[in-house]
Amino acid sequence: MTYELRHVFAGLPQMERGVPKVIGGDPKGKNFLYTNGKCVVIRNIDNPAIADIYTEHAQNVVVAKYSPSGFYIASGDITGKLRIWDTTQKEHILKNEFTPFCGKIMDIAWTQDSQRIAIVGEGREKFGAAIFMDTGASVGDISGHSKSINSVDIKQTRPFRLATASDDTTSSYYEGPPFKFKNSKHDHNQFVNCVRFSPDGARYVTAGADSKMCIYDGKTGEHIGTLGGEKAHNGGIYAISWSPDSSQLISASGDKTVKLWDVAANTAVTTFNMGTDVMDQQLGCLWQNDYLLGISLSGYINYLDKNNPDRPIRVIKGHSKSIKCLTVHKSDGRPYIYSGSHDGHINYWDADSGENECFMGKGHSNQVSKMAFNEADELVTCSMDDTLRYSNTNKKEYCAADVVKMDFQPRSVSTAAGGMSLAVCIGQLVLLRDKKRVFTMDNLTYEPEIGVIHPGGTTVAVGGNDEKIYLYSVQGNTLKDEGKTLEIKGTPTEMAFSNDGAYLAVIDTSKVATVFSVADGYSVKNTYYGHHAKPVSMAWSPDNEHFATGGMDMNVFIWTVSNSDTRIKLPDCHRLHHVSGLAWVDEHTLVTASHDASIKQWTIKF
Repeated sequence: MTYELRHVFAGLPQMERGVPKVIGGDPKGKNFLYTNGKCVVIRNIDNPAIADIYTEHAQNVVVAKYSPSGFYIASGDITGKLRIWDTTQKEHILKNEFTPFCGKIMDIAWTQDSQRIAIVGEGREKFGAAIFMDTGASVGDISGHSKSINSVDIKQTRPFRLATASDDTTSSYYEGPPFKFKNSKHDHNQFVNCVRFSPDGARYVTAGADSKMCIYDGKTGEHIGTLGGEKAHNGGIYAISWSPDSSQLISASGDKTVKLWDVAANTAVTTFNMGTDVMDQQLGCLWQNDYLLGISLSGYINYLDKNNPDRPIRVIKGHSKSIKCLTVHKSDGRPYIYSGSHDGHINYWDADSGENECFMGKGHSNQVSKMAFNEADELVTCSMDDTLRYSNTNKKEYCAADVVKMDFQPRSVSTAAGGMSLAVCIGQLVLLRDKKRVFTMDNLTYEPEIGVIHPGGTTVAVGGNDEKIYLYSVQGNTLKDEGKTLEIKGTPTEMAFSNDGAYLAVIDTSKVATVFSVADGYSVKNTYYGHHAKPVSMAWSPDNEHFATGGMDMNVFIWTVSNSDTRIKLPDCHRLHHVSGLAWVDEHTLVTASHDASIKQWTIKF
């Protein structure tokens, strides 16, 4: 029995309003990279569904940049730790780790020979450093600023020059190496967010919150002029990126546009309007080969089209916050993965290609806790905003009419034949039929944690905090307590009936999975031990002979119903976080989701 990672559908960059987002480009032109939480995400620029995730930082990563050779990536986190790691090996072996200063690293730049690195950010004693990548020894002094440095760049032609951009409204120019402070530029009157040298080294440009872009001579640092006059955008400018031939650049702004500039003519050739919503603010950009990318505050990655500036060629969507639940459903014979996140977003993914989109309209306003499909092909979701939603998967949009308000926060939702749904809320069970509440059970002697309906719609099983499973019979539009309970080893964290209704599987806080045989009066079929910490997610395989469990120990186990010793262990599926959602595409394809905002597909061979 073996397993193999088949696909990684990566999360989006994690964005913060008013804070520039640095995107790094691969010098070979194949990939681009950005950060999300403790992860560095590397994506193929031609096919963004091809992704790799680096997870070795212990703290949130802010920025990552390729070396000009393409053999290494340097990434910096919020504590000031700089990691330099290999790109040629699948394991991304660590070359070196340094702490050039204590505080958030906000930008990184390499010299053209890939030997020296400049690092800037929010240090305590200093705001920047220049070091040798092999030894960490100093190769100059980045001084001259009184506040945190937002951006740094190094001229890629000799003689090397270095420029910085700071919150103190100045940019600075350095000669070297070893890099020495030459002078400060006072041409901005607000935060300077970004500085970038042209690839040929002839010029560099600074961009600021004052909507200005200033051009300087790359070799001498002399001020040449302003690009686009006193106001290049109607909002702060957060990022700039040069064309490979150094004749043009793009700028990303809070005015929700990206502009393409002809530098010699000092004019904006094209204005890309990215929308009208606040989430359409542009906080990052990258010019890579023929691709022009803009990053929205929403985290969406927009592939810009010079011929049609109001409509991107492609928009990469996904999750930027942790994924809490997952399910799989077929539409027109194709399997789709549906995922719900901590910030209330629901996305759907083509399981084969990785193409994805989000539901349209106004949806949940808080965490999506659980999701399931009903027989009408509607996605039923419950959320911490105290609602159940029924979303039409053909239209892929939220419907305001199909929202059912709960008295208390729902913890789980389950569906069955006959238009039936069960919501387990805090202190309450709610039975629904055809999107309407038909029965409520409260004044319970226990606190319900999780509940499921038998696929046949005859029985409801509810797990309580008293380490028991309560079985209720469904009689018309009511639930009847017939006094039948099942004993388990701990408080249940998740439970599910097999697809054919033959078994009920329960995982609990005592790290045990128990399978009950429905036809034998819910007698124990088998118990399964293997997790070292609480299991929290589970899913039955379509073959009804295997089920998967994911635990706080970062492991996923795939169990065989008839033999508790026959199992497959998937260690560290998402490295930094436990698996929060599990689902099966088919009996040999398992899908996992986690707090790293990514979805992974695994091929399982029994």
